[in-house]
Amino acid sequence: MKQLLQLMVFVFFIFGCQSKNRNGAEVYTLEKSNMDMAANTDQAMKLPPPPPPAPAEDISYTENNKNKGADKKKIIKDGRMGLKVSDLAKTKAKMDVLVKSQGGYYDSESLTNSDFESSYNLKVRIPGNNFEKFIAGIESEEGEILYKTIDARDVTDQFIDLETRLNTKRNYLIRYNELLKKAQAVKDILEIEEKVRGLEEEIDSTVGRLKYLSDQVDYSTLDLTITKEKDFKYKPTNRDSFLEQLKQAISKGWFGFIDFILFLFNIWPFIIVAGFLIYIWKKFKLRLRLRRKV
Repeated sequence: MKQLLQLMVFVFFIFGCQSKNRNGAEVYTLEKSNMDMAANTDQAMKLPPPPPPAPAEDISYTENNKNKGADKKKIIKDGRMGLKVSDLAKTKAKMDVLVKSQGGYYDSESLTNSDFESSYNLKVRIPGNNFEKFIAGIESEEGEILYKTIDARDVTDQFIDLETRLNTKRNYLIRYNELLKKAQAVKDILEIEEKVRGLEEEIDSTVGRLKYLSDQVDYSTLDLTITKEKDFKYKPTNRDSFLEQLKQAISKGWFGFIDFILFLFNIWPFIIVAGFLIYIWKKFKLRLRLRRKV
């Protein structure tokens, strides 16, 4: 009987120790989990996570752009042309009608007139779809083509790259704004606001670049010079009468003489020094001659 009681006490002691260890392990695990969650929360507030993956509609939008790029490329066309004509005013009037009919406009216009030629320097903006028609219209006009240079640049890759970067920066901006709403510490707020300001500037710059490229693609540029040569005509120079020229000569001579006198007065110390040196040199030569005779 005594041995049975000792065995029961020993069993109860073993079960009690195991229960205590289990409870201690659960408390330790719970405390460690709470500490990890707090650390992760603080880290999330200080270091913003990367942006979420683009939604399915954005990805499809990018893929559609790539597919469109294969079908319709973004081409910037510009060029230079020189046209020699016999009637400058008539050709300019026809050019005004041609530009208007193709939906274009003059970005700049200047007229140069000299004794040898008259010319119009025109910077024309024409919709890209009508650029070839506009060039053909110029070539059909009366006159001689002096030079012609047409360039085409494919900027499709630049469009895709800029649009991809723009979407990424906008996703970052959304996440930073969400973190700004949750931030409580002043340091975190200032840091996130600085990131937001930098992203907004980069987004504005990218949007401006896209608008500029779109304008260059939509409207092609042509620097057009229309020239008309003039017949050489001798134009004698108008001269004054003999009496007027004589008066001018006397006046110039008198003023020249006055200037010379004033110049001598300005250098009078040098004249005195030069005269003294010449006097000493003559005296020295005279003494040498006397010594040689003796």
